[in-house]
Amino acid sequence: MRDRLIASRIRTGKASVLLLGPRQVGKSTICRALAPALYVDLADEREFLDHAKDPALLRRQVDTLGGQALIVIDEVQRVPSLLNTVQSIVDRSRHRFILTGSSARKLRRGGVNLLPGRIILERLDPLSILELAAPVDLDRALRLGMLPGIYWGADAATEILGTYADVYLREEIQVEGAARDIGGYARFLDIMAIVSGQWLNYSKLSSDVEMPKETIRRYVQVLEDTMVAVRIPAFIPTVRTTRRVLQRERVFIFDVGVRNALLGVHRRPLGADQVGGVFEQWVVLQVVYLNRALRKGWQLSSYRSEGGAEVDLVVDTPDGPIGIEIKAGRNVVAADARGLASLAELVRRPKSLRRWIIYRGDRRQRLPNDVEVWPVDSGLRALAELPPG
Repeated sequence: MRDRLIASRIRTGKASVLLLGPRQVGKSTICRALAPALYVDLADEREFLDHAKDPALLRRQVDTLGGQALIVIDEVQRVPSLLNTVQSIVDRSRHRFILTGSSARKLRRGGVNLLPGRIILERLDPLSILELAAPVDLDRALRLGMLPGIYWGADAATEILGTYADVYLREEIQVEGAARDIGGYARFLDIMAIVSGQWLNYSKLSSDVEMPKETIRRYVQVLEDTMVAVRIPAFIPTVRTTRRVLQRERVFIFDVGVRNALLGVHRRPLGADQVGGVFEQWVVLQVVYLNRALRKGWQLSSYRSEGGAEVDLVVDTPDGPIGIEIKAGRNVVAADARGLASLAELVRRPKSLRRWIIYRGDRRQRLPNDVEVWPVDSGLRALAELPPG
């Protein structure tokens, strides 16, 4: 594995950092490699209890350090009131803090701010293709996902992934206190794994899990706040049109391996009927990871017309939007670009829409109407080289 894309920014930066991301993406590994003068591990139950019972402990520990020290507080959301102490120390000293967390919700619920103007927010996701020393093992990636310890893991990776889904997602998120009906929450989580990447119909979802739409929306927000879900909003046309564009969002489980583990399909090769949907989710998530890690600032959306025309991902770049259709096959034909043609009619300057197809084949191609066909690896790398928004 290469260095994580954000690791060098954290290592060479001068400002304090709040590093957010799901568990097991490598936050602690990055922080320990920095050799901090003080490492407070709130995932350790004893350290958690010490700081929860004694709010002044952190200040006394910092007072023993030299003039400009690096301090790491891991899983800071477990004692969110520590952020007030951190803010006070940052304002009065030259110490630098790296704070990690896996729940923005717990931080907000703790009644503290996220130190605006004093701290840089970074997001760490599972592995992107730019962080692999070798071409991605796509079969493994689609089945087990891109969590570093799982993707690079040995035979035990499959069982560890299953444990991650069962213990972390089902039990730890329940500790958030957002799910009074544990059985209903468990049904919701299973359904979300099934509909991951689909356009959400909250009324239908409410019927499927037998709970109010408002509860469903709240649970989806919990998943997003705990870094377990990624929202992709609907594309909004830039010109007036009589064509109806569906304004439904898509919600993705943050890693396809975790999604597969929730469904119990991670222990065996994916079936032919499963590969297409999982490949699409994997590519969309790779774009999300790259957008965050490289600080591109692109707006991402998905397009679907009432008539059924679809474009899997629209990336709004400074050079104009790119419509990306994702195909799991190893061959493409002109008909695969029909959704892109429909989308082009809704862009203010149709010729400014770059039309891409990313597929599992190994050759670049150009179809009619300047549709660019990219193998998945080179397509993602080409996207990563585009300027930020």
